[in-house]
Amino acid sequence: MLLAMLAVDPLRLHLNVLDFSILIVYFALVITIGVLARRAIATSEDFLLAGRSLPAWITGLAFISANLGAIEILGMAANGAQYGWATVHFYWIGAVPAMVFLGLVMMPFYYGSRVRSVPEYLRRRFNAPTHIFNALTFAVSTVLIAGVNLYALGIILEALLGWPLWLSIIVAAGFVLAYITLGGLSGAIYNEVLQFFVILAGLIPIVIVGLAHVGGWSGLQTAVMHTSLGKDAFHAWKGIGIPWSNPLGDWIGIVFGLGFVLSFGYWTTNFAEVQRALSAKDLSAGQRTPLIGAFPKIFIPFLTIIPGLIALIVVPHLGTPSGLPYNDAIPLLMNQFLPNGVLGIAMAGLMAAFMAGMAANVSAFNTVFTYDIWQAYVRRNRSDNYYLQVGQIVTIVGVLIGILTAFIAAGYSNIMNYIQLLFSFFNAPLFATFIIAMFWKRVSPWAGILGLAAGTLAAGIFHFVAFNLPYFYPGGHMDPAHLTINAQMQNFYGAIAAFLADAVVTVIVTYLGKPKPVAELAGLVWGVPDPDAPDPSTIAKPPWWKSPAVLGWTAIGITVLVSLIFI
Repeated sequence: MLLAMLAVDPLRLHLNVLDFSILIVYFALVITIGVLARRAIATSEDFLLAGRSLPAWITGLAFISANLGAIEILGMAANGAQYGWATVHFYWIGAVPAMVFLGLVMMPFYYGSRVRSVPEYLRRRFNAPTHIFNALTFAVSTVLIAGVNLYALGIILEALLGWPLWLSIIVAAGFVLAYITLGGLSGAIYNEVLQFFVILAGLIPIVIVGLAHVGGWSGLQTAVMHTSLGKDAFHAWKGIGIPWSNPLGDWIGIVFGLGFVLSFGYWTTNFAEVQRALSAKDLSAGQRTPLIGAFPKIFIPFLTIIPGLIALIVVPHLGTPSGLPYNDAIPLLMNQFLPNGVLGIAMAGLMAAFMAGMAANVSAFNTVFTYDIWQAYVRRNRSDNYYLQVGQIVTIVGVLIGILTAFIAAGYSNIMNYIQLLFSFFNAPLFATFIIAMFWKRVSPWAGILGLAAGTLAAGIFHFVAFNLPYFYPGGHMDPAHLTINAQMQNFYGAIAAFLADAVVTVIVTYLGKPKPVAELAGLVWGVPDPDAPDPSTIAKPPWWKSPAVLGWTAIGITVLVSLIFI
């Protein structure tokens, strides 16, 4: 069935010579950046962590660009079409607060301890079994997510050239592999900065032309209310009571599942994002990395959700069994509204987004595999050049695995539903273990792996149980033959189940075991300073306008303001 579905080619984009010329120039620039970045690679840390030498504005833009991949572009537009304006919760309570928390609270732990990855932190805080368990599960999650971006990139190549999807995926993988292998993390980050601006150039015209086509903001609201989303389509908070009528679900799932567990789990423990901050030149720059990224994150909903709502109006039967999938919303609008030339820039923006997302996950995969699996357990005490070569080889392996996982993503009409499912399995239990261990020095070594295992198992059990619970179906009526389960509600509650199971097992195992000596927790637990760390009073403070606290609270203030305007 899957092969038959992949053989269908319902989307065809019509580009001319000018559009293809723009794409060729763009890809030539991408490869050139990779070649130039290669000159700065002398050690494994240069390749895998950019030598920890990049300025905050570079890492900040790369931080948000790495997230602005298929998950953000296709996924959030698909979410907008399927769940309406309530999708803003993924940004204003599901991203910005966690990004501020990462910058102000978590980065001092990451950067100050000089860990090279999130699993390495767990090894030092807990033990080797916890470390290898998280390293393996993280490696699996990164290649699954990389496959989502690769699938999205394959869709675009398929639509551009008429190739079969399988061939488009393989060719797309080659582009990403080229510039990551050439330039390592530095090449990926500098390309992500370029891609950030190209992505904006591709999305802004769609919003402007699309809104003009449907009669502006008021015309969009009126038209969407006559679709399947109904009268609550533009209400982020209306209908979130119990029982729920909001397209996205109830307040428990939105606030605790999305706003706390999934959000904080993703932004504070997902190494694909944290890696960008760890590549910054110092702690202040590392803290400012997610805080700088928080500002564009506040306004990106207007470039992703609105196109999804416009597509719901102008594309017949979008998201239905007989129509095109929600994932096609953005490329369909580009093809319909943008003239040649602008269409070429927009296509470059889309492909830039998908490559940025895949590169972020592949570069995180090669770092974790090289340092946390290969160096730690397979080949220890080898030369740095040996680990540099391992990292380059693993990059190729990660892309090849991503090709296979791309076909898993192809089975979902809305890839955001798939992504949040992965996060409920991998990020939710990790966040529970991490946050408890970071603030409670009593947590024992074996509580780490047992808590993670319990949380992952709970997420899996809940995912299948929810299919038989009427509460998770629209209207509270379970009729799988005619009604589709609210997949995001299912994921939100699955994340809550994973977090609670992990937390309960962690506490129980902690009281049954012995804590680590306090001396071994220096710099790893709140309130246990590292005696070898520099005296904070001797570190030069940045100007007030560069202060992490000022940046963080300003971002929170703007988020609250726009939330009240679009409540």
